[in-house]
Amino acid sequence: MPGKSWSLNAWETCPGARKDDGTPVDACSTCYALTGAYQFPVVIAAREHNRQDWQNSDWESEMIKLVKKQTWFRWFDSGDIYSPALAQKIYNVMLATPETNHWLPTRSYKVPEIYDWTQSMSILNNVTVRYSSDSKNGERLDFGNNSTIIQYKDEFVNEKGVSLCRAAERAGSCGSCRAC
Repeated sequence: MPGKSWSLNAWETCPGARKDDGTPVDACSTCYALTGAYQFPVVIAAREHNRQDWQNSDWESEMIKLVKKQTWFRWFDSGDIYSPALAQKIYNVMLATPETNHWLPTRSYKVPEIYDWTQSMSILNNVTVRYSSDSKNGERLDFGNNSTIIQYKDEFVNEKGVSLCRAAERAGSCGSCRAC
């Protein structure tokens, strides 16, 4: 997604990434945010800073100043909403920046108090909440905007409202696509 993003370290801030036994759900078993540049100390430190910083009383106003300058803003290229209080603050930033298009992929819908906030977010005209399936085999959720992983393009079923992500064919770039 073009534009800025705000993220946290993956796994410890991803309550929806785990099965009841603590092991990763299928889609998170090979999480990209636990490899490569995401493991550079400076990247880890910046995301840890975000995990502490959102708890400050001026975080919302500071984020509003930054986000309102953006056409597109992605919440979480790594990590997820792990707290209802964080969800409420993100909602407030989204509400205060109607000129910015927000994209929020999340697996935290499994936490009822967070799901309630994501439902409120999804009603806003400038927000797309994308509920992520746990599947790596194309099994979709039966509610909301959602996404799933398919391992092979020939498994893709072309139906109304379903898009195949082609970012991998463009070196990870969305290009002009806004299907998410």
